[in-house]
Amino acid sequence: MISVILLVLFFTLMTGIGIWGMGRTKTLGDFFLGGRTMGPWISAIAYGTSYFSAVLFIGFAGKQGWLFGLNALWIALGNSLIGAMGAWLVLAKRTRTMTQNLDTMTMPEFLQERYGAQHLKPLAAAIIFFFLLPYSASVFKGLGHLFEAVFHIPYDVALLLMIGFTGIYLVLGGYFAIAMTDLIQGAVMFIGAIAMVLVVYSKEGGLLTTLRHIFENYTAHIPPQSRPSVITILSVVFMTSFGPWALPQMVQKFYAIKDEVMIKRATVVTTIFSAVIGFSAYLVGVSSHVFFNPNTLPKTAKGAINFDSIVPILLTQLLPELLLAIILLLVLSASMSTLSSLVLVSSSSVAIDLYPGRVAAESKKDRSIAMMRFLSALFVIISYFISKYQFDVIVTLMSLSWGAVAGSFGAAFIYGLFWKGATKAGAYGAMLSGLITEIVLFYILGPAQSPLAASLAMLLPFGILPLISTFTKKPDKNVLDRAYKGL
Repeated sequence: MISVILLVLFFTLMTGIGIWGMGRTKTLGDFFLGGRTMGPWISAIAYGTSYFSAVLFIGFAGKQGWLFGLNALWIALGNSLIGAMGAWLVLAKRTRTMTQNLDTMTMPEFLQERYGAQHLKPLAAAIIFFFLLPYSASVFKGLGHLFEAVFHIPYDVALLLMIGFTGIYLVLGGYFAIAMTDLIQGAVMFIGAIAMVLVVYSKEGGLLTTLRHIFENYTAHIPPQSRPSVITILSVVFMTSFGPWALPQMVQKFYAIKDEVMIKRATVVTTIFSAVIGFSAYLVGVSSHVFFNPNTLPKTAKGAINFDSIVPILLTQLLPELLLAIILLLVLSASMSTLSSLVLVSSSSVAIDLYPGRVAAESKKDRSIAMMRFLSALFVIISYFISKYQFDVIVTLMSLSWGAVAGSFGAAFIYGLFWKGATKAGAYGAMLSGLITEIVLFYILGPAQSPLAASLAMLLPFGILPLISTFTKKPDKNVLDRAYKGL
């Protein structure tokens, strides 16, 4: 009953923020970037809440916690130091400055304007559309199953509720509504994550005692030949920590910062937030070695370990009703924030990047946001059908999404920010080599080695781009002067 009450209050608040945000959203720039007026706290929490979703709390924490043991904490460390702090320190200032200099609002627009490449934008937009939309649907699917288990309502009804309320505040208020709800959701996540760890670890005598038992039990539960190699651990850390540097829904947060002075404060806030959320999730995941053994782990119908059920079962057994309700809101908050960012970026790939014709900069700013609202709603509806009907091709796209997008954009985006010698041909080469490498290695190595495939797909373009740029036509000096002004 407590869960239902908190859920109703949560959804009511989200809807109210959407209506409030609608009054502040007048232009396309307002809808997509909040008018570039976001302060440090809002920007930092928006980045953190978009970083973590139900995939971390339900799937990743359960699977890596059991298979990796305490080595899973390296993932949390990498996420906070590289994925959060490193991204803000290295990318935030240049991204904000150059996107303003070039008058761009999206990753595809930035790549086109920075490299002077007419066809780079539609290529980048197509990659976003085909890989991020299925990814957003996979998060909806996970949430639907979670609510089905907790509230005992049909999966289809749970899915409609999740998609409906996410769509309401996103379509009405755009990025401003997302950022404001992220602030509230971030507070729920921060408090809930700490409380979750304190309660779980108190059941076994405290933090140090529980960690000792985890280490001892891991060696008994996982035989040496089944433990992950150093390469496997490093590839997961690299994929989840460096990947966000090139994901459009993450980079977008840098575009919207009010001014450069706020970047230092936002960096501190994001780092602390990410560390708390990441370590909390994996600390609960690795505690499965205290509360389960190989014989009591939840299994699928085929007898395999059901990693997605480990954390939900553990929390249901250990947490009091009120805290369990808060944790449910924690997972919901993380997922709704990630989902709204994904849908916003996916819809922008059509409304902004693939819109017929290249309008002048001034008229673009005043373009009606009706199309963006319509497409956001349409993409939410598409996500529902993708979540409901899991076609084989869609499942494959979900598995490929992180590596395909980060591999395609990483080198072209980062070299574009820092190296004037990066050429148009080099950018094309980097994007295509990253995408092709991810797809080929995914099928050669198999889904179990997808982190390694994604890591290699991210790394290879960093060698391809400078190699091609060395032998191809240099960028236009006027474009470079405009892009790098003030840097």
